[in-house]
Amino acid sequence: MTDERPNGPEDGLPGPRRGRAVDPDLRGQAVAAVVRDGMGIRAAARHFGLGEKSVQRWVKQFRERGHVRPGRQGGSRSRIEPERERILRILAARPELSIRGLRDALAAEGLAFSAATVQRFLKRHRLERKHRLARRRRRSRG
Repeated sequence: MTDERPNGPEDGLPGPRRGRAVDPDLRGQAVAAVVRDGMGIRAAARHFGLGEKSVQRWVKQFRERGHVRPGRQGGSRSRIEPERERILRILAARPELSIRGLRDALAAEGLAFSAATVQRFLKRHRLERKHRLARRRRRSRG
């Protein structure tokens, strides 16, 4: 009696890799095995140590677009980025503003962003604020 189980570390064969980008060459080999060589999706996935759903998705992508290159990864577009000019104007008028001060100034103009979002925006544009100095000043006054 043979034991039918998917490939994995137990039998020395690579199993599906979860949550990692797959090399485009390996994607191409798996898709070619299905499209050109007539191998089944399940068999190709097992042969190359890939997830069945992934191979199925890449075959569909190849048939629709003619390639298996991965798409752009990353988060959504920044909501704060369109407000760049407004932020620069506020900082030009009040260069002493801390991150939270800038957040509050934006809120006064009807724009709600978290301090972390403002901080990432400033860092991305090399406009980092000296928030530690602002904290020290507040403590020494109180």
